[in-house]
Amino acid sequence: MPQLLADLTPLRISADFRRLWSALAVSNIGQQMTAVAVGIQVYAITGSVLAVGVLGFCQLVPLIVFGLYGGALSDTYDRRLVGLVTAAGLAACATVLMAQSLLGWSSVALLYAVVAAQSALFAVGNPARSSITPRLIPMDLLPAANTLSMLSFSIGLTLGPLLGGLLIGATGSVTVAYVADLLAFSATLYAMVRMRPIPPSKDAPQKFGHQSVKDGLNYLKGKRNVQMSFYVDIVAMVFGMPRALFPAIAVVWFGDLSVTSAAVVGMLYAAPAVGAIISSIFSGPLGHVRRQGLAVVVSVIGWGLAITAFGLTRSLGWGLLFLAAAGAADNVSAIFRTTILQAATPDAYRGRLQGIFTVVVAGGPRLGDVEAGLVAALAGLGFSVVSGGLVCIALTLVLAAGAPSFLRYDSRHPTP
Repeated sequence: MPQLLADLTPLRISADFRRLWSALAVSNIGQQMTAVAVGIQVYAITGSVLAVGVLGFCQLVPLIVFGLYGGALSDTYDRRLVGLVTAAGLAACATVLMAQSLLGWSSVALLYAVVAAQSALFAVGNPARSSITPRLIPMDLLPAANTLSMLSFSIGLTLGPLLGGLLIGATGSVTVAYVADLLAFSATLYAMVRMRPIPPSKDAPQKFGHQSVKDGLNYLKGKRNVQMSFYVDIVAMVFGMPRALFPAIAVVWFGDLSVTSAAVVGMLYAAPAVGAIISSIFSGPLGHVRRQGLAVVVSVIGWGLAITAFGLTRSLGWGLLFLAAAGAADNVSAIFRTTILQAATPDAYRGRLQGIFTVVVAGGPRLGDVEAGLVAALAGLGFSVVSGGLVCIALTLVLAAGAPSFLRYDSRHPTP
């Protein structure tokens, strides 16, 4: 009988993976506290949901540009070094946010600029960190390792918004979130310093440049299964991600509750991650799923249904439950999409394909922020959330109908 709980074997067999896993959990808490703080700060300055949505655009452009080149860097140079340098840069960005808050500045332009810089550094560093995992963990344990990685990420998504919202509400200032973010990056820096070097493979490009990026894009041509893993996530995140609306939803839908709006914002941000944590804890059976493409499609449809239900309720309790269900579905999708990419891609191309993956996974929600904010400004909060969930379901069904090979993908014979 398949085990019910998550497989902890990757943490037991690799000290490097264990340190990296722990560090990312801590640093994600700080990053998510900052995400809540920046959204609250922009909304407080402007009173505009569209202005909060523009934060997504500021993140999207650097993600697209630097994500592609960041992946090429990860294939050409020591992945550990790339991760270390970018973590130091993110710590510097947290320092700027802390300073502007302490000085009492009210510059939305500065906040946009720092968010853009954070996005660029993340786009360079994330492909390196993600493509390290197959060098630390055996292939047959990749689903377990990716489940644990998603659990680490989800812990940050849960505790970060909750702590951020509660502390900001208690202190009346976003400064505490920026201080916590700066302190949290020390964990990632420590993990990268302790890690052994991860040099490029013998088949990796000899030098970094535009041609290396182009080669990675050319490799993706015709790789239908990997492409589909990108397409369905774009659909889910662009049309079904109402994150940018949470500050306004907290005030407009739930503003008459006894808790502060900042605390409600934290709950809304954290709810999907709570669902992701639960699905990760009870992820034992996922290691035995072979039809991983089909599992991705079913999970994305589940995400769309849960987001639609969230848009139709005005009960905070039910809303948090629906968001948790959405997070659980998205987590299962992410586990299998990551596993498909890692298992079906040669090591010499993993960094560049992971760079594209970063653009999709991290860029989709940012574009979704813009879409959600724009539709909400034109047609209202409820219409934005519900229509996004329904469009997500419809487009996923269309994509699945056009890619039967993805539905038949078998993890025992991984093909890109």
